[in-house]
Amino acid sequence: MYSTMATLYLLLFTKKEVMIKTDMLIIGAGPTGLFTVFEAGLLKLKTHLIDALPQPGGQCSEIYPKKPIYDIPAFPEILAGTLVDNLMEQIKPFEPGFTLGERAETLDKLEDGSFVVTTNKGTRHNAPVVVIAGGLGSFEPRKPPISNIVNFEDIGVSYMIKDPEVYRDKKVVIAGGGDSALDWAIFLTDVASEVTLVHRRDEFRGALDSVEKASELAKLGKIKLVTKAEVKELYGKDHLEAVVLKHTDKEKEDTYLEVDHFIPLFGLSPKLGPIGGWGLDIEKNAIKVNNAKDYQTNIAGVYAIGDVNTYEGKLKLILSGFHEAAIMCQFAYQQINPGKRYVMKYTTVGGVEGFDGSKKEAKKEVVQSIA
Repeated sequence: MYSTMATLYLLLFTKKEVMIKTDMLIIGAGPTGLFTVFEAGLLKLKTHLIDALPQPGGQCSEIYPKKPIYDIPAFPEILAGTLVDNLMEQIKPFEPGFTLGERAETLDKLEDGSFVVTTNKGTRHNAPVVVIAGGLGSFEPRKPPISNIVNFEDIGVSYMIKDPEVYRDKKVVIAGGGDSALDWAIFLTDVASEVTLVHRRDEFRGALDSVEKASELAKLGKIKLVTKAEVKELYGKDHLEAVVLKHTDKEKEDTYLEVDHFIPLFGLSPKLGPIGGWGLDIEKNAIKVNNAKDYQTNIAGVYAIGDVNTYEGKLKLILSGFHEAAIMCQFAYQQINPGKRYVMKYTTVGGVEGFDGSKKEAKKEVVQSIA
């Protein structure tokens, strides 16, 4: 999906002594965060994004990439995943940096007025402006109620798939009934030695083509499809070795399956997370901002845009986040460059100049007199 990512700087530093410096640090790489890169780029501001998920796109890429969105201007219908692809292509000239698979943990203000944001893996970022575009907050996986599941995390149990090759020639059990469970079950049939898809109902909530494809693979024996059942027990010593399925039909006996990996894909639960302890003005798990001006929080230099913020009349729509990003960037520019006047130019007139040397502009009109 993200072929354009090869041209991006995917900076995944883990050493604490490394400091990533940028003009604008964006927390959250969902649609609003990605569009902020574009608006900042027009102002010649360098950007870097932090996201707890392993790829850009937020919910659009992680939860419902194949779900259509109907309220994006000029797109009567667009798949969430396609929207992310388009945004990645749009921001490509501005060469944003990414710290993916890490959660913003702490915010510290330096004597020069700039900020240092450190992730849960110790990666440090320094910028004069911090923009929180974290959607509904940081996402944590919804875990099934299995008493010892924590004991097997990272040694057989995973809540998202980062590298499919980990499952090469392995026995895999996936639990879930949405797009993510269906799509990964389909994909892993060409990777794993055995794929079992378990769902507590006999109806799936995914895209029709995914449901049909999974059903077809089940008939061919490439996916073991088990419905009206749940994984309730896990067994193993140094690594997961087996799971037990309990069926809703009481007459059916529990099913014991030898497995190498169990992947429950029950979606993500939004939480404000560590950001909630940064001293921001919080109301109902959202960050209060000055929407009459610049979407700045109660901490000067820290802005919040998109679904993560709140104010009177707030609409949690992607297009609202785009609007907030454009306005916020204008004020952030003034804060980063005090006293420097920026004359706004429409892209239809000035075009788009990328940091990679590229330039997009309309063809010049030929002016000549008519004799």
